[in-house]
Amino acid sequence: MNQPSDAPSVDPSVRGPEAGSSPEPGLPAPSRQVIGVDLGGTAIKLGRFDDQGQLLAELEVPTPQPALPGAVTMAIAEAVDQLDPERWADRVGVGLPGPTDRAARLARISINLPGWLDVPLADWLESRLQRRVTLGNDANCALLGEAWLGAARAGGDTILLTLGTGVGGGVMLGGSLFSGHGGAAGELGLIGLDPDGPTCRSGNRGSLEQYCSIAGLARLSPLEPDELCRLADAGDSAALAVWARYGQLLGIGLSSLLYVLTPELVLLGGGLSGASHHFLPAVWAELEQRVLAVSREGLEIRPCALGNGAGRLGAARLALDRLG
Repeated sequence: MNQPSDAPSVDPSVRGPEAGSSPEPGLPAPSRQVIGVDLGGTAIKLGRFDDQGQLLAELEVPTPQPALPGAVTMAIAEAVDQLDPERWADRVGVGLPGPTDRAARLARISINLPGWLDVPLADWLESRLQRRVTLGNDANCALLGEAWLGAARAGGDTILLTLGTGVGGGVMLGGSLFSGHGGAAGELGLIGLDPDGPTCRSGNRGSLEQYCSIAGLARLSPLEPDELCRLADAGDSAALAVWARYGQLLGIGLSSLLYVLTPELVLLGGGLSGASHHFLPAVWAELEQRVLAVSREGLEIRPCALGNGAGRLGAARLALDRLG
Protein backbone atom coordinates (compact mmCIF):
# COMPACT_ATOMS: atom_id res chain seq x y z
CA MET A 1 0.00 0.00 0.00
CA ASN A 2 1.34 3.43 -0.93
CA GLN A 3 1.40 5.75 2.06
CA PRO A 4 1.26 9.57 1.99
CA SER A 5 4.62 11.26 2.22
CA ASP A 6 3.82 12.57 5.69
CA ALA A 7 2.94 9.13 7.04
CA PRO A 8 4.32 8.42 10.53
CA SER A 9 6.32 5.24 10.99
CA VAL A 10 4.23 2.23 12.01
CA ASP A 11 4.84 -1.06 13.74
CA PRO A 12 1.81 -3.11 12.63
CA SER A 13 2.40 -5.67 15.40
CA VAL A 14 1.55 -3.15 18.10
CA ARG A 15 -2.11 -3.46 19.08
CA GLY A 16 -2.22 -1.65 22.42
CA PRO A 17 -2.71 -3.02 25.93
CA GLU A 18 -5.25 -5.70 26.74
CA ALA A 19 -8.73 -4.50 27.70
CA GLY A 20 -9.22 -4.13 31.43
CA SER A 21 -5.54 -3.65 32.28
CA SER A 22 -4.82 -1.11 35.02
CA PRO A 23 -3.00 2.13 34.21
CA GLU A 24 -0.64 1.61 37.15
CA PRO A 25 0.19 -1.47 39.24
CA GLY A 26 -2.04 -1.70 42.29
CA LEU A 27 -4.44 1.00 41.01
CA PRO A 28 -7.61 -0.52 39.52
CA ALA A 29 -8.94 1.19 36.41
CA PRO A 30 -12.56 2.31 36.29
CA SER A 31 -14.53 -0.25 34.28
CA ARG A 32 -14.77 0.19 30.54
CA GLN A 33 -13.79 3.76 29.95
CA VAL A 34 -13.40 4.70 26.31
CA ILE A 35 -12.43 7.69 24.18
CA GLY A 36 -14.47 8.95 21.25
CA VAL A 37 -12.93 11.22 18.61
CA ASP A 38 -14.82 13.26 16.02
CA LEU A 39 -12.47 14.42 13.25
CA GLY A 40 -13.75 17.45 11.37
CA GLY A 41 -12.31 19.77 8.78
CA THR A 42 -11.65 22.56 11.29
CA ALA A 43 -11.72 20.89 14.73
CA ILE A 44 -11.09 17.56 16.43
CA LYS A 45 -13.54 16.91 19.28
CA LEU A 46 -12.71 14.30 21.91
CA GLY A 47 -14.56 12.89 24.88
CA ARG A 48 -13.76 10.28 27.53
CA PHE A 49 -16.84 8.30 28.51
CA ASP A 50 -17.85 5.50 30.83
CA ASP A 51 -19.77 2.51 29.50
CA GLN A 52 -23.09 4.24 30.18
CA GLY A 53 -22.18 7.15 27.94
CA GLN A 54 -21.49 9.63 30.74
CA LEU A 55 -18.99 12.27 29.65
CA LEU A 56 -16.03 12.28 32.06
CA ALA A 57 -13.68 14.65 30.25
CA GLU A 58 -13.60 16.53 26.95
CA LEU A 59 -11.19 18.37 24.71
CA GLU A 60 -11.31 20.20 21.40
CA VAL A 61 -8.22 20.99 19.31
CA PRO A 62 -7.88 22.56 15.85
CA THR A 63 -7.47 20.27 12.88
CA PRO A 64 -4.02 20.81 11.32
CA GLN A 65 -4.07 22.84 8.12
CA PRO A 66 -3.55 21.41 5.63
CA ALA A 67 -5.19 18.33 7.17
CA LEU A 68 -2.70 15.81 5.79
CA PRO A 69 -2.98 12.26 7.19
CA GLY A 70 0.29 12.25 9.13
CA ALA A 71 -0.31 15.63 10.72
CA VAL A 72 -3.85 14.65 11.71
CA THR A 73 -2.60 11.36 13.16
CA MET A 74 -0.14 13.19 15.39
CA ALA A 75 -2.76 15.76 16.43
CA ILE A 76 -5.22 13.04 17.44
CA ALA A 77 -2.56 11.07 19.31
CA GLU A 78 -1.38 14.12 21.24
CA ALA A 79 -4.96 15.12 22.06
CA VAL A 80 -5.86 11.63 23.31
CA ASP A 81 -2.83 11.60 25.62
CA GLN A 82 -3.68 15.10 26.82
CA LEU A 83 -7.28 14.08 27.51
CA ASP A 84 -6.33 10.87 29.32
CA PRO A 85 -2.77 11.10 30.68
CA GLU A 86 -3.49 8.45 33.33
CA ARG A 87 -4.64 6.00 30.65
CA TRP A 88 -7.99 5.09 32.15
CA ALA A 89 -9.25 4.34 28.62
CA ASP A 90 -7.52 1.73 26.49
CA ARG A 91 -9.92 1.89 23.55
CA VAL A 92 -10.46 4.71 21.07
CA GLY A 93 -13.15 5.16 18.45
CA VAL A 94 -12.54 7.69 15.67
CA GLY A 95 -15.25 9.15 13.46
CA LEU A 96 -13.92 10.62 10.21
CA PRO A 97 -15.48 12.39 7.22
CA GLY A 98 -15.56 9.54 4.74
CA PRO A 99 -15.98 5.76 4.45
CA THR A 100 -13.79 3.14 6.08
CA ASP A 101 -13.02 -0.37 4.98
CA ARG A 102 -15.15 -3.25 6.28
CA ALA A 103 -12.60 -4.05 8.98
CA ALA A 104 -12.68 -0.41 10.21
CA ARG A 105 -8.91 -0.05 9.90
CA LEU A 106 -8.49 2.11 6.78
CA ALA A 107 -9.76 5.60 6.04
CA ARG A 108 -10.73 4.86 2.44
CA ILE A 109 -11.18 8.41 1.18
CA SER A 110 -12.24 11.83 2.37
CA ILE A 111 -13.10 14.25 -0.40
CA ASN A 112 -12.86 17.26 1.92
CA LEU A 113 -9.43 16.40 3.41
CA PRO A 114 -6.26 16.45 1.26
CA GLY A 115 -4.28 13.27 0.69
CA TRP A 116 -6.73 10.86 2.32
CA LEU A 117 -6.78 7.68 0.27
CA ASP A 118 -6.58 4.25 1.94
CA VAL A 119 -4.87 5.69 5.02
CA PRO A 120 -4.15 3.02 7.70
CA LEU A 121 -5.21 5.41 10.44
CA ALA A 122 -6.07 2.75 13.02
CA ASP A 123 -2.60 1.17 12.74
CA TRP A 124 -0.86 4.54 12.93
CA LEU A 125 -2.78 5.60 16.02
CA GLU A 126 -2.34 2.27 17.79
CA SER A 127 1.42 2.46 17.23
CA ARG A 128 1.56 5.83 18.98
CA LEU A 129 -1.13 5.47 21.60
CA GLN A 130 -0.61 1.86 22.68
CA ARG A 131 -4.40 1.73 22.81
CA ARG A 132 -6.79 -0.20 20.57
CA VAL A 133 -8.46 1.83 17.84
CA THR A 134 -11.44 1.42 15.53
CA LEU A 135 -12.71 3.76 12.81
CA GLY A 136 -16.12 4.80 11.56
CA ASN A 137 -17.78 7.31 9.28
CA ASP A 138 -18.52 10.48 11.22
CA ALA A 139 -22.21 10.63 10.30
CA ASN A 140 -22.61 6.96 11.24
CA CYS A 141 -21.02 7.79 14.58
CA ALA A 142 -23.40 10.70 15.09
CA LEU A 143 -26.32 8.40 14.33
CA LEU A 144 -25.02 5.80 16.78
CA GLY A 145 -24.72 8.48 19.45
CA GLU A 146 -28.29 9.62 18.84
CA ALA A 147 -29.52 6.02 18.92
CA TRP A 148 -27.73 5.44 22.22
CA LEU A 149 -28.65 8.54 24.20
CA GLY A 150 -30.32 10.99 21.85
CA ALA A 151 -33.21 11.51 19.47
CA ALA A 152 -33.14 8.03 17.90
CA ARG A 153 -33.41 5.96 21.08
CA ALA A 154 -36.79 4.60 20.01
CA GLY A 155 -35.04 2.62 17.27
CA GLY A 156 -36.61 1.97 13.89
CA ASP A 157 -35.47 3.05 10.46
CA THR A 158 -33.59 6.34 10.67
CA ILE A 159 -31.41 8.46 8.44
CA LEU A 160 -29.19 11.29 9.60
CA LEU A 161 -27.80 14.15 7.55
CA THR A 162 -24.95 16.27 8.85
CA LEU A 163 -25.17 19.76 7.35
CA GLY A 164 -21.81 21.47 7.71
CA THR A 165 -18.53 21.70 5.79
CA GLY A 166 -19.92 18.84 3.73
CA VAL A 167 -23.16 16.88 3.87
CA GLY A 168 -22.62 13.52 5.50
CA GLY A 169 -25.13 10.76 5.97
CA GLY A 170 -25.89 7.75 8.12
CA VAL A 171 -28.52 5.05 7.70
CA MET A 172 -29.95 2.79 10.40
CA LEU A 173 -32.32 0.02 9.32
CA GLY A 174 -33.98 -2.20 11.87
CA GLY A 175 -31.81 -0.73 14.59
CA SER A 176 -28.51 -1.55 12.84
CA LEU A 177 -26.19 0.67 10.85
CA PHE A 178 -26.26 0.05 7.12
CA SER A 179 -22.80 0.40 5.60
CA GLY A 180 -23.00 -1.84 2.52
CA HIS A 181 -20.84 -4.76 1.48
CA GLY A 182 -17.63 -2.71 1.38
CA GLY A 183 -18.32 -0.27 4.22
CA ALA A 184 -18.92 2.76 1.98
CA ALA A 185 -22.73 2.93 1.84
CA GLY A 186 -24.70 5.85 3.22
CA GLU A 187 -22.86 8.73 1.53
CA LEU A 188 -26.18 10.54 1.32
CA GLY A 189 -24.70 13.97 0.58
CA LEU A 190 -23.27 12.75 -2.71
CA ILE A 191 -26.56 11.90 -4.41
CA GLY A 192 -27.31 13.95 -7.53
CA LEU A 193 -29.59 16.97 -7.32
CA ASP A 194 -28.83 18.78 -10.59
CA PRO A 195 -26.89 17.13 -13.45
CA ASP A 196 -25.65 20.55 -14.58
CA GLY A 197 -24.82 21.84 -11.10
CA PRO A 198 -21.47 22.69 -9.51
CA THR A 199 -18.73 20.08 -9.68
CA CYS A 200 -18.36 17.98 -6.54
CA ARG A 201 -15.02 16.62 -5.33
CA SER A 202 -16.60 13.17 -5.55
CA GLY A 203 -16.70 13.52 -9.36
CA ASN A 204 -20.45 14.06 -9.36
CA ARG A 205 -22.06 17.31 -10.49
CA GLY A 206 -24.78 19.07 -8.59
CA SER A 207 -24.65 16.78 -5.56
CA LEU A 208 -26.77 17.49 -2.50
CA GLU A 209 -23.56 18.56 -0.74
CA GLN A 210 -23.01 21.31 -3.29
CA TYR A 211 -26.32 22.90 -2.34
CA CYS A 212 -26.83 22.10 1.34
CA SER A 213 -23.34 22.41 2.85
CA ILE A 214 -21.97 25.68 4.22
CA ALA A 215 -20.44 26.33 0.79
CA GLY A 216 -23.82 25.65 -0.79
CA LEU A 217 -25.49 28.15 1.52
CA ALA A 218 -22.80 30.67 0.54
CA ARG A 219 -24.04 30.39 -3.05
CA LEU A 220 -27.37 31.74 -1.80
CA SER A 221 -26.01 34.48 0.47
CA PRO A 222 -22.62 36.07 1.24
CA LEU A 223 -23.51 36.19 4.95
CA GLU A 224 -22.12 33.74 7.48
CA PRO A 225 -24.67 31.14 8.65
CA ASP A 226 -24.82 32.53 12.20
CA GLU A 227 -25.52 36.04 10.91
CA LEU A 228 -28.08 34.76 8.44
CA CYS A 229 -29.84 32.88 11.24
CA ARG A 230 -29.74 35.92 13.53
CA LEU A 231 -31.32 38.09 10.86
CA ALA A 232 -34.00 35.49 10.17
CA ASP A 233 -34.72 35.28 13.91
CA ALA A 234 -35.32 39.04 13.80
CA GLY A 235 -37.77 38.64 10.91
CA ASP A 236 -35.54 39.89 8.08
CA SER A 237 -37.37 38.96 4.88
CA ALA A 238 -34.26 38.51 2.74
CA ALA A 239 -32.70 36.13 5.26
CA LEU A 240 -35.95 34.19 5.59
CA ALA A 241 -36.08 33.85 1.80
CA VAL A 242 -32.54 32.41 1.74
CA TRP A 243 -33.43 29.79 4.34
CA ALA A 244 -36.63 28.95 2.46
CA ARG A 245 -34.63 28.32 -0.72
CA TYR A 246 -32.13 26.25 1.24
CA GLY A 247 -34.99 24.18 2.66
CA GLN A 248 -36.45 23.69 -0.80
CA LEU A 249 -33.16 22.26 -2.07
CA LEU A 250 -32.77 20.02 0.97
CA GLY A 251 -36.34 18.81 0.50
CA ILE A 252 -35.65 17.88 -3.12
CA GLY A 253 -32.69 15.78 -2.01
CA LEU A 254 -34.63 14.18 0.82
CA SER A 255 -37.42 13.19 -1.53
CA SER A 256 -35.08 10.74 -3.31
CA LEU A 257 -33.89 9.32 -0.02
CA LEU A 258 -37.44 8.82 1.24
CA TYR A 259 -38.43 6.85 -1.84
CA VAL A 260 -35.45 4.51 -1.41
CA LEU A 261 -35.42 4.10 2.38
CA THR A 262 -38.87 5.19 3.70
CA PRO A 263 -37.43 6.01 7.14
CA GLU A 264 -39.55 6.75 10.20
CA LEU A 265 -37.17 9.47 11.34
CA VAL A 266 -34.85 11.94 9.65
CA LEU A 267 -32.34 13.61 11.95
CA LEU A 268 -30.48 16.78 11.01
CA GLY A 269 -27.07 17.45 12.55
CA GLY A 270 -24.08 19.67 11.84
CA GLY A 271 -23.73 23.41 12.25
CA LEU A 272 -26.53 24.39 9.86
CA SER A 273 -29.11 22.30 11.70
CA GLY A 274 -29.34 25.10 14.27
CA ALA A 275 -31.35 27.05 11.70
CA SER A 276 -33.79 24.18 11.06
CA HIS A 277 -36.70 26.19 12.47
CA HIS A 278 -36.23 28.49 9.48
CA PHE A 279 -35.85 25.93 6.72
CA LEU A 280 -37.92 22.91 7.83
CA PRO A 281 -41.25 24.38 6.65
CA ALA A 282 -39.83 24.58 3.12
CA VAL A 283 -38.46 21.02 3.43
CA TRP A 284 -41.92 19.74 4.34
CA ALA A 285 -43.54 21.69 1.52
CA GLU A 286 -41.25 19.98 -1.01
CA LEU A 287 -41.78 16.53 0.46
CA GLU A 288 -45.56 16.89 0.44
CA GLN A 289 -45.40 17.90 -3.21
CA ARG A 290 -42.85 15.33 -4.40
CA VAL A 291 -43.27 12.23 -2.23
CA LEU A 292 -46.29 9.96 -2.22
CA ALA A 293 -48.05 9.87 1.14
CA VAL A 294 -47.37 6.15 1.54
CA SER A 295 -43.60 6.80 1.32
CA ARG A 296 -43.65 9.44 4.06
CA GLU A 297 -46.26 7.90 6.30
CA GLY A 298 -45.47 8.55 9.98
CA LEU A 299 -42.30 10.46 9.06
CA GLU A 300 -40.68 12.77 11.61
CA ILE A 301 -37.90 15.26 10.81
CA ARG A 302 -36.11 16.94 13.68
CA PRO A 303 -32.66 18.16 14.76
CA CYS A 304 -30.27 15.87 16.60
CA ALA A 305 -30.71 16.00 20.36
CA LEU A 306 -27.00 15.82 21.19
CA GLY A 307 -25.73 18.64 18.99
CA ASN A 308 -22.05 18.52 18.12
CA GLY A 309 -21.43 15.93 20.84
CA ALA A 310 -23.19 13.13 18.98
CA GLY A 311 -20.19 12.20 16.83
CA ARG A 312 -17.69 11.66 19.63
CA LEU A 313 -20.29 9.78 21.70
CA GLY A 314 -21.07 7.48 18.79
CA ALA A 315 -17.37 6.91 18.14
CA ALA A 316 -17.02 5.89 21.78
CA ARG A 317 -19.94 3.49 21.36
CA LEU A 318 -18.22 1.98 18.31
CA ALA A 319 -15.15 1.29 20.41
CA LEU A 320 -17.22 -0.30 23.19
CA ASP A 321 -19.12 -2.51 20.76
CA ARG A 322 -16.21 -3.56 18.57
CA LEU A 323 -13.28 -3.73 20.96
CA GLY A 324 -14.91 -5.44 23.92
